[in-house]
Amino acid sequence: MITRTARRTLIHVGLVSAAFVMIYPLLWMGASSFRPSERALLESGLWIGDGFTLDNYANSWNSVGSTGFGTFFRNSVIIAVLAVIGNIVSCSLAAYAFARITFRGRRIWFALMIGTIMLPYHVLLIPQYLLFDQLGWLDSFLPLVVPRFLATEAFFVFLLVQFFRLIPHELLEAARLDGCGYLGTFLRIVMPLAVPALATTAAFSFIWAWNDFLNPLIYLTSPENYTVPIGLSLFVDASGTSNYGGLFAMSILSLLPVIGFFLAFQKLLIEGISTTGLK
Repeated sequence: MITRTARRTLIHVGLVSAAFVMIYPLLWMGASSFRPSERALLESGLWIGDGFTLDNYANSWNSVGSTGFGTFFRNSVIIAVLAVIGNIVSCSLAAYAFARITFRGRRIWFALMIGTIMLPYHVLLIPQYLLFDQLGWLDSFLPLVVPRFLATEAFFVFLLVQFFRLIPHELLEAARLDGCGYLGTFLRIVMPLAVPALATTAAFSFIWAWNDFLNPLIYLTSPENYTVPIGLSLFVDASGTSNYGGLFAMSILSLLPVIGFFLAFQKLLIEGISTTGLK
């Protein structure tokens, strides 16, 4: 008969083993980033040995192509931060209107907005490119940032609508009786209560903008405007002169902002996901 302590020990051992298997590729990439570039793909273990070096980090950070990787980091930070601000401001306003303001055709417009989630992005790619070309926005951050301030992310609008509907109607009515209009109620009552949902929106906005490869590849042509995903692709050359050591080193650095952002908002993120949509 297996005791309770033994059963819990076996469960924890199994979970730790499964976790190690899942993160082994990440650990291997981290170990390979400290090996000389010519040995990065030759060893499959985690032991670095006598070839420990920081050259992959120093050389790749200072020089990638015609610019440095620090420039790519700066560009990605600017785009990701603006994406977070844009999605929080625009999507929260749109969600508040759909959830708490009665206007003609509200359900139809909300259904159309939700329907855009099922619309393949590639259908909109060419019209958007032509529009941004006519506006003169190509090779700038504007195509990557401005749409975020126009509530184009239907997923976040839907997420916030479900959360706003959890707020007691009596609380909003009390604010209206105290003289608050729609905007005052939104800023003073709704937004403070929606911090977990806003944290969820911010976390996903940051991660999606930081990892986005297709949009920067399409709209950015100057190396000084490249983002981190495009910068990582510069390490791999079809001619056979790929720098895998630098690729692994910069890949490790590119993970740090995402991990840090998640850890900073972990509690609010879990709370927002667990409470959104509950009645």
